[in-house]
Amino acid sequence: MGNLTREDTALTVQGTAVPLIGLGTWQLRGKQATDGVRDALEIGYRHVDTARAYGNEAEVGAAIAASGVHRGDVFLTTKISPSDFEPARLKAAAEDSLRKLDTDYVDLLLLHWPNERVPLERALQALRELQEQGAIRHSGVSNFPAPMLERALDILPVLADQVEYHPFRGQDALLRVARERDVMLTAYSPLARGRVARDRTLTEIGEAHGKSAGQIALRWLIEQPQVTAVPKASSHERRLENFDVFDFELTDADREKIAALRGAGAS
Repeated sequence: MGNLTREDTALTVQGTAVPLIGLGTWQLRGKQATDGVRDALEIGYRHVDTARAYGNEAEVGAAIAASGVHRGDVFLTTKISPSDFEPARLKAAAEDSLRKLDTDYVDLLLLHWPNERVPLERALQALRELQEQGAIRHSGVSNFPAPMLERALDILPVLADQVEYHPFRGQDALLRVARERDVMLTAYSPLARGRVARDRTLTEIGEAHGKSAGQIALRWLIEQPQVTAVPKASSHERRLENFDVFDFELTDADREKIAALRGAGAS
């Protein structure tokens, strides 16, 4: 990929550099999770995303510890389940995550889904206190629609909202908030659970660049201001492919074709 600098492969949001491409670990369990994270770090990934609900924090932590990569060079995200949003439960869950991840802190702790049964102020205050204690570097949310993200930002300067985002699913309202208020939008399922690979338009654009349809979708995402992506990959080849998106650029014509996918019966 040439002599890329950190600036070439990272987004700076609220003064914090976050690698544009991370490894999503949903559905990776046991040895597959440990080996996958280690392999990703060897490839060059420095952004790893997990969650308590994924049941793989211990494996993710073991892989990072055994990788030889300095902990400070890895941007590590995990998420708290909605059932643990009451402050005492949230703090206990965060402490348990730190033990499982074998780390003194996580770079980003997200509220995994909205939970209307617990006032947002209470959950975010617990995150604020964890930040003040140094257990987490940044707070964030996941699966929050734009109005709820704005409400959260009025309570606490959250760093990120992680949502499903790919060429077939728009996030225009969230992107407006992200750009107005310097928030990161992290795209999960950026390859639309296999739909990207089957799309003729993305495949044709990829052929013009010597890239796969998946690489086109990932490049489309990370070329957008405030956007990072955390594709899951179960094989070395796919992890390598997903990371190899920094040596080309899309054309305006490419972007127009991709924008049209949402209006062509896309979900």
